[in-house]
Amino acid sequence: MRPLTDSVPKPLLPVAGRPLIVHHLVALAAAGISDIVINHAHLGERIEQQLGDGRAHGVAIRYSAEPSGALETGGGILQALPLLGSAPFVVVNGDVWSDFPYARLPRRPAGLAHLVLVDNPPHHPDGDFSLVAGRVRPRAAGALTYSGIGVLTPALFAGCRPGRFPLAPLLRAAIDRDQVGGEHWPGRWVDVGTPERLQALEALLAAG
Repeated sequence: MRPLTDSVPKPLLPVAGRPLIVHHLVALAAAGISDIVINHAHLGERIEQQLGDGRAHGVAIRYSAEPSGALETGGGILQALPLLGSAPFVVVNGDVWSDFPYARLPRRPAGLAHLVLVDNPPHHPDGDFSLVAGRVRPRAAGALTYSGIGVLTPALFAGCRPGRFPLAPLLRAAIDRDQVGGEHWPGRWVDVGTPERLQALEALLAAG
């Protein structure tokens, strides 16, 4: 996403007149999800300065700052678990946008996690996982893409040690044990990973 992110963290990039992350906050608040933990790394202090305690957006925000070098998704969530508590929690990647209605997420997944899967975008044509009768399976023909939205349980991270590690291997291990449910969202979803996709999202929202 450089050079856009040289001075602005990706979640603060403006889309349709507001930072990308604010679109998440507004949608979460509308679904009754108001206790938010934001995990940040690159230029994370800018996120704290701009969003503050979240009151302006109808939520209450706490922050989990990663050390220099970042922790990847798995390590970042593990570090944030003391703030998240012992109950299942909603996870939303900061660099995606979707019209997915968060209120439809289960309060407790049937297993260790519940993933929202979407149709494969052009830059990821093979997908990540398959979905069979509401259960997430290893990738096969007709696989879908993990949206970066879901419900995770702290138990998914049992045995993990603090440090840098990705989330995907934990999900795959849980999937192999039939511990991950899921759903397919056929609505709009954008992985805002390049300036071109950011422009496409801007055009999408401008068109209503």
